[in-house]
Amino acid sequence: MSKKNNKNFEKCLSRLEEIANLLESDDIGLEDALQLYEEGINLSRECLTSLKNAELKITELKKKVENISTGEDLFDE
Repeated sequence: MSKKNNKNFEKCLSRLEEIANLLESDDIGLEDALQLYEEGINLSRECLTSLKNAELKITELKKKVENISTGEDLFDE
């Protein structure tokens, strides 16, 4: 994950935690709760996309390491 993506992921995750705390409070109305819930769903999608991209990157890096151990050229693509 690039530094920009990492910061975005961290911001999304932080906001999700904030939303969860707000939704757990007794001081929130139905309309506000629905808006926060929708925002949370969208943020969770962003986080999931970031995690999937990170997983793909790790898989690519593992393949490169495996190529080194089998004698294949690291930079062949």
